[in-house]
Amino acid sequence: MREYLVKTTGFSRAQVTRLIAQHRETGRIEDRRGGNSGRPFARIYTPADIRLLAEADEIGGQLCGPAACEVLRREFEVFGDRRYERLSRLSASHLYNLRRTKTRRARRTTVNRTRPTTVGIGERRRPDPGGRPGFVRVDTVHQGDRDRAKGVYDINLIDEVTQFEHVGAVAAISEAFLLPVLEEMLATLPFVVLGFHADNGSEYINHRVAALLNKLHVPGFTKSRARRSNDNALVEGKNASVVRKWLGHDHIPQRFAPQVNAFAQGVLAPYLNHHHPCLFATEERDGDGKIRRRYRRQDVATPYEKLKSLPDAARFLKPGVTFGELDKTAHAMSDLRANRLANRARDELFRAIGRAVNAAA
Repeated sequence: MREYLVKTTGFSRAQVTRLIAQHRETGRIEDRRGGNSGRPFARIYTPADIRLLAEADEIGGQLCGPAACEVLRREFEVFGDRRYERLSRLSASHLYNLRRTKTRRARRTTVNRTRPTTVGIGERRRPDPGGRPGFVRVDTVHQGDRDRAKGVYDINLIDEVTQFEHVGAVAAISEAFLLPVLEEMLATLPFVVLGFHADNGSEYINHRVAALLNKLHVPGFTKSRARRSNDNALVEGKNASVVRKWLGHDHIPQRFAPQVNAFAQGVLAPYLNHHHPCLFATEERDGDGKIRRRYRRQDVATPYEKLKSLPDAARFLKPGVTFGELDKTAHAMSDLRANRLANRARDELFRAIGRAVNAAA
């Protein structure tokens, strides 16, 4: 009988035991905790707010707590969507509480190593940007093989200080395919490129890429040191959190590289740089003299916001580029609308690829 009461009432075993003892002593059951004990706290976030949060998670791919809270804040404070007024004050810790509610779960449900080479090109060291934008990291992500046929190669280019990011796609990583896309990606960055850093892959550590950087007047060309995995850690992390999230792990045939490249540079890059919040570390030195990185809520920003926040930021821009022009792009639409359009463009791209592959089969 005790187990039956526990199951049907939802009370714990200890609560049921106390109530049984009270009934044996007095012949009745009463609440002895006082007049106001049974009243819950007033609810701040309504079921409509939780459904709105679920919709934002569905569009944005369920960002981490601080980044998701920043998107909600910007929707109300920057873009004036009053539906997000209460959610704009949501803390990262309580966001996870709301994500565990039944309302939210009902609304949202959740899918060969590089061979080393010894080439005397590039300086083997970790770049030191000194708080200046323009020191970019680059890496290549392969979209897999199928039936011995190579897939598309994604190029991921990211600035170390501001996290400005551009993704491109090529059919192969030979110079004939890679150099034009790489040059286009470097030209798209709004600031002057001061350094170029890669791991020791031969697709970047070669004379053709060195000549391209020379032509673009990039003064620094560096490569990762042996057994120092953190030298290129930023772009490696973005490979997983951005490239794999948006383009997946599945095989994409090489012939679709132009379509993937058009989506990555024309749709994905503007969203990432103007609407996707990133976490920036604040370095603190502890009592032992070690530097600790803290990721605080107030340091979450989009790459463009981070660029504008730098001291005397205008001096880093390329000639002819102004913050007035960049502001028009950044505020042309809200973050969630830009995310929704990027999702739609990606889905249309993969549907077109799927139709073409099925027709050929």
